[in-house]
Amino acid sequence: MRTNIEIDESKIAAIRLLNSNLKTKKEIIDIALEELINTMRRQRLRQMRGKGWEGDLDEMRTHEVPLI
Repeated sequence: MRTNIEIDESKIAAIRLLNSNLKTKKEIIDIALEELINTMRRQRLRQMRGKGWEGDLDEMRTHEVPLI
């Protein structure tokens, strides 16, 4: 998808200083979006902490699954 946006060039320059492998603005934005997605997923997982769960792990571990 093609989109025109204004990007703070000082931030692009700072990222290039930190990671010289990122050559284009597109690469930088793709990585930034991936990092944002990963951060949001981790936050969602943290919110699930402490949720109730019922089950017997010992039985689940010893229960034999039939081979197909």
